[in-house]
Amino acid sequence: MGANMARRLKDRNFHVTAVYDTNRKVATDLAGELGCAACQDLAEVTAESDAIFTVVTDDNAMRQIFPGTGDNLLVNARGKLFINCATISPQVHVDVEKLAEKAGAQSLEACMASSMTQAREGKLYLMCGGNEKAFRQAEPILKELASTIRFIGKAGEAAKVKALVNMVMNINTAGLAEGLGLGSALGLDLTMLREVFSQTGANSRVLETDGEDMQNRDHSCFFSAAHAAKDSGIALELARQLGLDLPLADATKQQYERMIAEGLGELDKSGIAELTFKGRHKHSGDRL
Repeated sequence: MGANMARRLKDRNFHVTAVYDTNRKVATDLAGELGCAACQDLAEVTAESDAIFTVVTDDNAMRQIFPGTGDNLLVNARGKLFINCATISPQVHVDVEKLAEKAGAQSLEACMASSMTQAREGKLYLMCGGNEKAFRQAEPILKELASTIRFIGKAGEAAKVKALVNMVMNINTAGLAEGLGLGSALGLDLTMLREVFSQTGANSRVLETDGEDMQNRDHSCFFSAAHAAKDSGIALELARQLGLDLPLADATKQQYERMIAEGLGELDKSGIAELTFKGRHKHSGDRL
């Protein structure tokens, strides 16, 4: 996602000054493509840039790049703007905003409900949270990356919305996999079944993005099963804090965790169909 966002900004005549990745080859390859620096240190990224986008895996990764000590993005960060796009726990966004303010910088969460293709095309759906001044400062850049931008509210609020988006998406994906899996076991034509789904109450955005892939076993990764499990976990933790029981979200998370346990975690989320189609995966079909 981050690489395609950088490519898009360069296409739109923004000066991309530096990139960083824990995988050094990824960073150097992208830097060569964009004609910018491939930083070896996080502090160097901040020194080279006015606005810094971060796209990381999880809460722990976010805390590693914004810890306030050692090599981190907040070294000499006064006057800089951080735009944080990862799907992480809302409280981490709140904590990062406080750390940034202490360093004399600004922080904005810009949660993405989109795919890598949309990042490249400048058609992201962005949900933003934080100080409105930071949002207005970031808005001209965000408009080049997104077709829709929504300012949700204070820090952490957009992350709550994003957690719910992904929780519902994951439930829909698991439900679609079960419907198509049962249809396959019944000997139904899955192309026909998908068409009927699309014209009835079984329709969903996931049907459009993942249905054909489930049928054809094409699980090229746009959003991994491991990320799906992580994101459902964020929503479930929010529910736990409020004393709410979400059995569908919990069951879906367990399915994605099962994929991880069985070595399927790096498949696209559509790969959950491998657990529901009879005869596909060694631990599922033979139990139907």
